Amino acid sequence: MAQISLRDVSHDNWRATLGLTVHPEQQRFIADYVPIAAIALAKAYIRPGGLLWLPFAIYADQQLVGFIELACEPDSRQRYWVYHFFIDQAYQGKGYGKAALDAFAQTVQARYPRCQQINLTVHPENTSAQHVYTSVGFRPTGAEQDGEPVYTLQLVDRSKSD
Repeated sequence: MAQISLRDVSHDNWRATLGLTVHPEQQRFIADYVPIAAIALAKAYIRPGGLLWLPFAIYADQQLVGFIELACEPDSRQRYWVYHFFIDQAYQGKGYGKAALDAFAQTVQARYPRCQQINLTVHPENTSAQHVYTSVGFRPTGAEQDGEPVYTLQLVDRSKSD
């Protein structure tokens, strides 16, 4: 399999992220607007909820294959959220989603060693995504946010060893 990496969305790749798409029936699971990356990039500027929003482009080797955004409160231990995560429709089914989530968790831990958990919500009908999330260690919490179940990935607290 190709090497999966995350890159900050920057002046070099932001336009390319706007071209990423999902199958039409998946759109409602990711964002209310097209292109998906446009709303995510706007959130990075606007900072809804007072959170820091960091968009990442997902690459398989040198090919742009997806998008994911972190919304966080950097000094917290638990306010780290996945938003707008998707693999472009042309690259789905190749294991990139799981690898991207692993890379995302590693990136969050490296940048924010106080982080103890990463959270996300998933549309209740998006069983494919639920399977991917649980396969990498996310677990449903029983809570809901905006009508969607909340899933959490517990991380090792590395700040105690710093």
